[in-house]
Amino acid sequence: MAKNLDSVPARGRARAEAATYPTSARSVHGLRSLRTAAVATTLALGFALSGCSAPADAPAATGDQERPVVLTTFSVIADLVGQVAGDRADVVSLTKTGVEIHGYEPTPSDLVRVHEADLVMDNGLGLERWFERFVADVDVPHVVLSDGVEPIDIASGEYSGRPNPHAWMSPTAAKIYVDNAVAALSDLSPEDADYFAANGEDFKDELDALAERTASELPADGAALVTCEGAFSYLARDLGLQEHSLWPVNSDVEGTPQQIRSQIEFVKDNNVPAVFCESTVNDGAQKQVAAATEAELLGPLYVDSLSDADGPVPDFLSLIAYDLDLISAGLGDGAAEDDE
Repeated sequence: MAKNLDSVPARGRARAEAATYPTSARSVHGLRSLRTAAVATTLALGFALSGCSAPADAPAATGDQERPVVLTTFSVIADLVGQVAGDRADVVSLTKTGVEIHGYEPTPSDLVRVHEADLVMDNGLGLERWFERFVADVDVPHVVLSDGVEPIDIASGEYSGRPNPHAWMSPTAAKIYVDNAVAALSDLSPEDADYFAANGEDFKDELDALAERTASELPADGAALVTCEGAFSYLARDLGLQEHSLWPVNSDVEGTPQQIRSQIEFVKDNNVPAVFCESTVNDGAQKQVAAATEAELLGPLYVDSLSDADGPVPDFLSLIAYDLDLISAGLGDGAAEDDE
């Protein structure tokens, strides 16, 4: 079974607890090589028995690697963890940019990558519904970055009553992710704990600055954030915004006539000047809402994936800043005055 770490250990946590994990480059690489050899043998036997060949993109065991490998589930949290890790660990994403994370289907080569990792991190809160089963028999330390976040339940649809998984979109909740990353990386490499802690504090300062700037730009009377997916509940709570979406979670029923009618009514009733959609979904239904209400359609907002390196949101902080700026442009005091 995968090992679990405490969500946010106390700063005075004994070093003996951190000794659960390999701390030298030699021991990290040795354990990784043993795990990789074992899983490669298992997969080879499986493919032989099934008459199939191994996938061409399955990574081979690499040579000496001085830094531990941290595997995350998608690009957004990979960058968050990478900002904390700096040059003391190699942080990678299991999925590529632009991939829809909710319903992702892991491949055999993904399993190899998990076994090669020294630490695995996922979002939790039900986002990666495939992940618990995927790592159930993997003997690699496993950390859930959202541990400690006060969840907001999904209000409707197939997943009604379950936690909304998009807590990282809140700068306030994202600071908990940062603290969890600092704790887990410090357990993995105790000699670098002060380095990770300093990076984490710098990162949280930047999140605070973004949230404070946006709060000052939004109207004080509770503007409404209208999106395709209900991915902004935590951010709306931070900023005192109403929230309305076409559907609660991607891969739920998307863009039905009933959802569109409900969105149109909300936009008209609340005189919403702008509506938004996200980068990983089709905005066709929201275009119908905009056309019926004369609200401006802005976007895309980025939620479940970063952009490519030359795109508008190549890292976590630029994603938060870009989305906050776009929301401020659509809902800020200036937008409200223009709409009158």
